[in-house]
This record gives sequence, C-alpha cells and structure tokens, in this order.
Amino acid sequence: VYSCCYLSRRLNQLSSHDPLWKRHCKKYWLISEEEKSQRNQTWKALFISTYSDLGRYIRYYATLKKAWDDLEKYLGQRCPRMIGSLKESVREEDLDAVEAQIGCKLPDDYRCSFRIHNGQKLVVPGLMGSMALSNHYRSEDLLDIDTAAGGFQQRPGLKQCLPLTFCIHTGLSQYMALESVEGRNKYEIFYQCPDQMARNPSAIDMFITGTSYLEWFTSYVNKVVTGGYPIIRDQIFSFPFCRYVHDKECVATTGDITVSVSTSFLPELSSVHPPHYFFTYRIRIEMSKDALPEKACQLDSRYWRITNAKGDVDEVQGPGVVGEFPIISPGRVYEYTSCTTFSTTSGYMEGYYTFHCLYYKDKFFNVTIPRFHMVCPTFKVSTARMVSADAEPNHNEYAVDEDEDSTDTDEYEDRRRVLDIPAPSGRCPRHT
Repeated sequence: VYSCCYLSRRLNQLSSHDPLWKRHCKKYWLISEEEKSQRNQTWKALFISTYSDLGRYIRYYATLKKAWDDLEKYLGQRCPRMIGSLKESVREEDLDAVEAQIGCKLPDDYRCSFRIHNGQKLVVPGLMGSMALSNHYRSEDLLDIDTAAGGFQQRPGLKQCLPLTFCIHTGLSQYMALESVEGRNKYEIFYQCPDQMARNPSAIDMFITGTSYLEWFTSYVNKVVTGGYPIIRDQIFSFPFCRYVHDKECVATTGDITVSVSTSFLPELSSVHPPHYFFTYRIRIEMSKDALPEKACQLDSRYWRITNAKGDVDEVQGPGVVGEFPIISPGRVYEYTSCTTFSTTSGYMEGYYTFHCLYYKDKFFNVTIPRFHMVCPTFKVSTARMVSADAEPNHNEYAVDEDEDSTDTDEYEDRRRVLDIPAPSGRCPRHT
C-alpha cells in the first residue's frame, strides 16, 4: 500500500490513515500507546522508522519481543539479580561483523533476538537454567554475540557450530549448527556428546534440544513464565532436557499423603556410545493440611521396582530416603532429588514408602509412589563413527547389554528441602 500510494490519490489517502498503521505497529513491533506518546510520532511514522531498522525480522520480532518481555517481567519479580545480568541490544553492523568474522550467516531469528538483548554476562545464576544434584552443579548463561563468535567451532565433529550457552562449572555448551554438515540439520541446536568408545576425537554424538533458535528460546521462556520450572534461591532450576518435567497424571494419593514426581534427563552425564542414560527425579511428599494431627507419621523405608525398555526388572529396598527419615504432618511438604541410570533409552520406576504413625508406634502403612517414565530425548550418532563402524544404527533404541543397568541410587540421593537447594560443584559421585 505504501508503495502504491504514489500512483493513486485514494490509496494515498488510505495510506495516511493513522489507525491502519496502529494495528500494524502493535502486531509486528508491539508498540504501545505509551511508547507512541513518548516518541511523539504518528503510527505511520513509527511503523516506517521501525521497519527501516528491523524490517528483515518482521516474521520473528513480535514473537521474540513478547518472549523477552514476558521473561523480564517474570524474573523481575522472582530473580531480580538475573535481570541485571542481561546485556543491551546490539546493532545490525555488530551482527554483520560477526558474520564476516566466522564466515557464516547467522539465522534471522537469532539475529532478531540479539537486537533485543545481547545475551547476558558470564555470571551465576545463568539465564538458561540451573541444576543441582549431589556434588554436580550446572548453570548455563546465554552467551553474548562476541563471546559466542569467539567460541565458533571449525574442528572436526563440531564444524561450523556456534555456541549459544556456556556453563562455567562444567564447560558445557549448547551449540547451533550454522550449516548442514556432519549429519546435522542447518540451525539445529544440540548438546555435544563425545563417543567414549571411539578413538576418533571427531566422533561426537548429539542430543537435540531444538530445531531453530525461535523454537528453542520461546519454548523455554514459555515453560519458565508458566511456572513449569521451580524458582529456588533466585535460580531457575531447569535446562533443555535437564528440566524437571512434571506429568500431571504422575501423582498418587494414599489416605492423606500425596506423592508426585518430576523427571529430568542430564546429557552431560550421559552417553550414546556406550549407551548410558542418566536421569534425575524429584519427589514431593505432602500431607493434606486438612488431615488430623494424629495422622503425623515418619518415613521408614522405600521400595523400588525399576524396569528398562527391554523389560528387565530390578527391585531395590532400603531404609529412609537420602539418608533421612522425614516426618510428615498436616500441611507439611518434603522434597528430595535422586538419580538413576539406564543402558536403554527409556525406562520407568514405581514403588512405595513405608511409614509408621507417630501417635500409634506399632501402626505401619505403605504409601504408593506413582509410576513415572524416563525417556532419552532425540539424539543423532556421530557420522564419523557411522562411517568407521560401517553405519551403526541411528535411532533412539540403540543399546547394548551392560553389566550395569538401572538402579535405585538413593545412596547418592541429595537432600533437597523446599526452597533450600545448595549449589554444589563437581560431578555426581556415581560418575567420579
């Protein structure tokens, strides 16, 4: 319309009708009435000036701007110091300079996000989530454009891959493939997973975390702002694939006690070859606030029935949980985190806790732990290994028999009371 207005008087009149431009300003650039008043421009002038700066991102800007605005609003109330770590936007020429430096084009959705915020400073806690388990701790920062460019990879196994995140504790990053090489799709996002059985250092498997920057970032933000991940001690306890995913059906109530479970996959403690998939689970035990005081009880022992994808069953029974024997009373909640491993890409656990009543010492009863499933995310095996091994299977059921299979690891469980999760360092003791 704006171009045609020079050829038609009527179109010229229509193109100057400000309410028409108001709708476009709000739809594509999320410009508010307040911002319009501050800039003291017509809606048409606002649209044109914004388009001249951000026009190449018109497909992505509104979605990404809303995600950033929602995230800032949510974290501003819960993690204010994290907001302080965000960097201001970069200019078009800065992004162009990075492309010239690395010799690859950056996707427009990635560029658009950095026109809004240039990642964050390398601090803890990281914007992309934290994870604490025994003496293993991870916190991922969203890298600014210059730091990301400095970590751009050209070595075999990670050719033309740009780091998006970085954890100063583990050195782990999520990468985005800027070209379709070494078996990756263009703009695919992944955690690297070195093949522990290959002599070739370029044999790197991948746990896929996103198909594009837009999908990767907005899906994460949506989960954060809808309360899908807990905010504990000013940190977001979540990761792509390391997020505690709670199935609303994974809840069991026995009398006045309810047990619910959230699960998470840890790529940095897992490997595809050999198949070793590391999961954590967070269990919440609570007694109804309407329960009678005499219903107070103490946990004595646990029983687990663990089944892997091949149908192999392992049964484990032991005293307490995480070395504790928690007391549950009306309105009280007890939470803890534990871990388990599988040599198959999926499995499930179920069981029960045995409690005794505090008022009636000789009264014992079992509380059901609901069945919860753990499934390895999509992964791709290294093309270097596939060639050297005459094309090994590239699918999620690749597994071999091992001496070690799924086990209850309560002996390594970490005490995690509500809102009191410390940030240990190092690796899970099972893997040291």
